[in-house]
Amino acid sequence: MKIISLFNNKGGVGKSTLAFHLSSILAEMGHKTLLIDLDPQCNLTICGMEEEELHKIWEEEDPFIDDFDSSVKSMSQDEYNSFLKKPRTIHFLLKPTEDGQGELPQTPPPVNLRKNLDLIPGRLTIHKYENKISERWSGSYLGESLSIRTITNIRTIADEYSKNHQYDFVIIDTSPSLGALNKVIISTVDGFLIPALPDMFSMYGIRNIGSALKQWNKEFNTIYGLISEDKRTKFPVNFVRFLGYTIYNAKKYSGITPWDLALAHYNYAKRIPETIEEFISPEVRNHLTPEQANTPIGLTAVMHSHNTLPNMVQKYKHPIWKIPSLTTLEKTDRSTILGNRKIYEATRNSYIAFAKSFLERVITLN
Repeated sequence: MKIISLFNNKGGVGKSTLAFHLSSILAEMGHKTLLIDLDPQCNLTICGMEEEELHKIWEEEDPFIDDFDSSVKSMSQDEYNSFLKKPRTIHFLLKPTEDGQGELPQTPPPVNLRKNLDLIPGRLTIHKYENKISERWSGSYLGESLSIRTITNIRTIADEYSKNHQYDFVIIDTSPSLGALNKVIISTVDGFLIPALPDMFSMYGIRNIGSALKQWNKEFNTIYGLISEDKRTKFPVNFVRFLGYTIYNAKKYSGITPWDLALAHYNYAKRIPETIEEFISPEVRNHLTPEQANTPIGLTAVMHSHNTLPNMVQKYKHPIWKIPSLTTLEKTDRSTILGNRKIYEATRNSYIAFAKSFLERVITLN
């Protein structure tokens, strides 16, 4: 099992859409996959779930997010066990650690989206857990058990769900922040990739990520060197490694440049590899071949704009290529979608090509 995150210090690059479609195609290719939504905006969750279902889960959890211990004590044991037999958000799963309580007696089931594809939904309140990471960070240098548990619990949850459900991949979506939450996510996953647009903002985002990784690596190495062997087992064997970048959802200009981008965009795209080489440390990328390091994952497979197709994804809760075959299409959408059926369905082959390139890079983590 590999835990992979999608991350960019710039928002609006299609990160959640790419995470949803990569996970969907991996599932169709036979790789059992779990999505964990750790972006407070919850866009990944909205791609997979009906808002009414999500809101119901949030409402049921509200008392626990306010005061976990009191909420547990207000229930009988049977009521609590029954509560844990329904899907819960990632913040609920982290809440006992946030409040310094004991572990959950059982692991709630994930939300099943389709065959081989499950989801642990996000929650807008996840910033509360980030606050606890910041408060307890210094304690991790002293080997304090609760501090170590706080900074490693996301990985622990991913491992536990993988053991229970035999996942091949856990895909974690993140916010664009370089704050404490993303520090512990990115530093404790196995690998990460950067979705980018061919513009100045993504270039600076990559520079910021590189600077943050150097600092985070130093901090985690220091913690690792100070704590006991038993507590080291909660950390991954290696610091996170870079899987590469992809240019995603860029507008297509046919015949102008080798990647069918506008010249100004192509000029930025060509600079991404040199930016990576300059700012992302060799120790987190030297497992890649020179070709993998210098070219986008999947080359141009998912590079060009989907236009308004992602809007239909959020509306119908399925990947782009499945939408024309749905029996639930609204009358106002049906003629437009069916009239563009080939465009919708052709995206499947594009994501297969992207996933195959992704898998080739994942192998280098072993």
